[in-house]
Amino acid sequence: MEISRKDFLRKSGLGLMGMSFATTALFSHTEMKANIKNATMSIENDNYKLKNVRLEIGFIYDDLGEVTETQTDLFTIKVENGKIVKIENNHPNDLEAIDMKGLLMLPSFKDMHMHLDKTYFGGPWKAKKQKVKGVKGMITFEQELLPQIASETDFRAHALIDLLQKNGASFTRSHINIEPTSKLDGLNKIQKVLEKRKDNFEAELVAFPQHGVYYTDSVNYLKEAAQMGVDFIGGVDPFTLDGSIEKTIDFTVQLALDYNKGIDIHLHEMDDKGLKTVEYIIQKVNENPQLKGRTYLSHCFILAALNAKQQEEIASKLAHAQVGVVSTIPLGNIRMPIPTLYKHGVNVYSGNDSIVDHWDSFGTGSMLQKANLMAQLYGYSSEFSLSRSLKIATANILPLNDSGQMQWPKQGDDASFVFVDASCSAEAVARISPILQLVHRGKFVFV
Repeated sequence: MEISRKDFLRKSGLGLMGMSFATTALFSHTEMKANIKNATMSIENDNYKLKNVRLEIGFIYDDLGEVTETQTDLFTIKVENGKIVKIENNHPNDLEAIDMKGLLMLPSFKDMHMHLDKTYFGGPWKAKKQKVKGVKGMITFEQELLPQIASETDFRAHALIDLLQKNGASFTRSHINIEPTSKLDGLNKIQKVLEKRKDNFEAELVAFPQHGVYYTDSVNYLKEAAQMGVDFIGGVDPFTLDGSIEKTIDFTVQLALDYNKGIDIHLHEMDDKGLKTVEYIIQKVNENPQLKGRTYLSHCFILAALNAKQQEEIASKLAHAQVGVVSTIPLGNIRMPIPTLYKHGVNVYSGNDSIVDHWDSFGTGSMLQKANLMAQLYGYSSEFSLSRSLKIATANILPLNDSGQMQWPKQGDDASFVFVDASCSAEAVARISPILQLVHRGKFVFV
C-alpha cells in the first residue's frame, strides 16, 4: 500500500528528530561546552573577543546558476557591552580570544508563539485528554485545571525557558491567560519570572483572553492587563466564542490603540466566519495605520481551507496591511500556504506554542526543528532553499541575502547568536544540528 509523503511525516515520529543528530559525538560536544564555559569565566564587563568563528560569506554556483554550496570563512569577533563592535579577519594566535573551534555562528532563535503560564512541562508526564473537544470544551477544562496547577507556574515557566535556551532561543512571545479564572495572577507570576531571567532571556507578552472577551466577561481584566506592561492585546475565535466578529475585534482594536499595544489574535475557524474575521481585521488595520506591522494572526487556519486563488488574494491583502501570520507549521490535514505568504511579502513567524500541556502532548522547544519541518513540508531541499528556511527560526534574520551577500552579522548588531556544529545554515536546518552555545546580548547562556 502506498503512503503519502505527508502521512509518512506525520507517522514517522518527527518529534524524535531533534535527538537523532544531537547524540553524534556526544562526548566531544560536552567537552567543547565545558571548554567554552571555562574560557568565559574570566570575562569582565561583557567585553571579549571570539576567534575561529565560522561565518557564511557567500554562495557557490554551478554553470547553470544553481547554488551548490555555501561558502564560509573564519573570523575574529569583538563584543562590547552586548554589541558586536568589530568583525575582523581571523586571529587564530590571539591568546586573549575565546576559541570557538570553527563552530558556525548563526543568529539566535526566537520562539514567537508560546504559553509560559500553563504547561505540564517540568512536572510528571501527562498527555492531552482526547475526550475534551473544541475550544469551548477546553475552556471548561481549563476553568477546573488552571487553579490546580497555579502553584507550579513559576517553576514550570523557568523550566520552559531553560528548554528554549538549550535549543538556541533567548526570546519568545508568550500569550498569558487573562480571564475570570486566572484573573491577573498568571501575568504577575510570569512578569516576576522574566525579571529574574532578564540578563539572559527576553519576552513579549500578550494579554490573552483564552476564554473569550465576552464569553466569560474578560473585559475589565484585559483593560487592567493593558496597563501592566504587556506588549500585545490578544484574542481567540471571536465568532465561535463571543458570537460576534465586529464587537470583539472593535474592542480589541480600541484597547490596543488606547494603550499603544500591538495585536495578536488566535484564529482556528476554517469556515466563512474565519475568512470574514481575517478580512475585518485587515479592514480595521487599514483604518488605523498605526497598527500596521504590529498586528498578527496566530494559526489562522482558514488560510489552509482556501483555494489557491483565494490564498493569493488574501496574502496580498495581508501584505498590504502589514498584518503578519504566526504559524506553528502544523502537520496533518492543515497545510498552511506559507510559500504563498512569503511570495507576497507577508511577515511570517513561528513558535512551539504548546509544549507538553493540556492542549497538545508534543513540543520540543526547538525552532531549528520548526525550520526543518517547514523545509520538508514545502519541498525546500536544495542548498539555497534550506538556507532560506532558517529564517522561520530566527524571526527572519539570515546571514546571507538571496543574492548571497553577507548581511549578518554587522558592526553594531546585538551580540545575540548561537554556535552550531554544522558547516552552513543549510546543513543546520536539514540535520537539526546540535546547538553548542547560546549568547544573548553578549552574555553566554549555560543550561
